[in-house]
Amino acid sequence: MIAFEVKDMTCGHCVSTITKAVKGADKDAKVQVELATHTIQIEPTEASASELSDAIKEAGYTPVLIGAQSLESSQAKRGGCCCG
Repeated sequence: MIAFEVKDMTCGHCVSTITKAVKGADKDAKVQVELATHTIQIEPTEASASELSDAIKEAGYTPVLIGAQSLESSQAKRGGCCCG
């Protein structure tokens, strides 16, 4: 699961636009949006976090990767596996 905070997502139109952008990058991705907290959780099937972020940026929004960022950093330090 990849999560982004998108503070400039403020209404249902924003949610729709961002969801379409994500689906454009990964048509089979599962997208969950929590407008109250400005968060998007994506379960991708083929797109990377970077590709999803780029798609959201191209739609005119400012995504910030949350949660998975620290996991990715720790995986990189341990050779790509969170188990050490």
